[in-house]
Amino acid sequence: MTANLPTQALATLTEITVYPVKSLDGVVVNRAQISAGGTLEFDRRWAIVDDVGRIVNAKRTAKIQQLRSQFDLNACLITLQAQGNTTQTFSLISELAPLAAWLTHFLGFPVSLIENATTGFPDDLNAYGPTIISTATLEAICDWFPDLNLAEVRRRFRTNLELSGVPAFWEDRLFTTPNTVINFQIGDVQFQGINPCQRCIVPTRDSRTGTATPSFQTTFSQLRQQHFPDWVTASRFNHFYRLAVNTQIPLCEAGKFLNTNEQIF
Repeated sequence: MTANLPTQALATLTEITVYPVKSLDGVVVNRAQISAGGTLEFDRRWAIVDDVGRIVNAKRTAKIQQLRSQFDLNACLITLQAQGNTTQTFSLISELAPLAAWLTHFLGFPVSLIENATTGFPDDLNAYGPTIISTATLEAICDWFPDLNLAEVRRRFRTNLELSGVPAFWEDRLFTTPNTVINFQIGDVQFQGINPCQRCIVPTRDSRTGTATPSFQTTFSQLRQQHFPDWVTASRFNHFYRLAVNTQIPLCEAGKFLNTNEQIF
């Protein structure tokens, strides 16, 4: 089933972030093309895997959060730095083997890299599109955790699309009852809102060191429940450790561009 966005939207897309290698740092861009698989081009296009093919991410090892990465998307280059050491740059097209060797040395166990330019490697295979959140929601989390600034909250929750012009948790309007999607549009691109995003252990840790914040999940869940909007579809929350919205982009939207400063309607 489908439904339309139930209220006139005032939201504007102000930030787009893609994460070229799953679990590594993100890249803020002004424009992103929709891939043939209904995802943002370059988002989770590469993944690190172990010697039996299981994805290696920050859920499995907090050490990944100690690794800094920068990307040149035009040239498909990654530059890595481990805790203040010298940087090293690799091509994500022609130097995956030496890149894997560098990561193997850093992580302490054998890894390689795999690529999927069509769909990337999303966590939610049923809602594989970009995640959406509002700036006001991220600012609310800063109020809950005064030791965290906005940049740190962004890094912890790793969402793709950030909206301005709306109050905290407005994005929870973008889903409804199970088996029903909310149709909406950002610029020329059609979206379907699916469900509130279930969070993992990653946001509970410092994004730069991997050090756990004591009682983060418990405190977050309690405050999320206390600030729960009365118009949200409460049945979608079997627990309150959920933040941002998972989406789908219909495959017919492939090739279109998503741009910052476009409105949602």
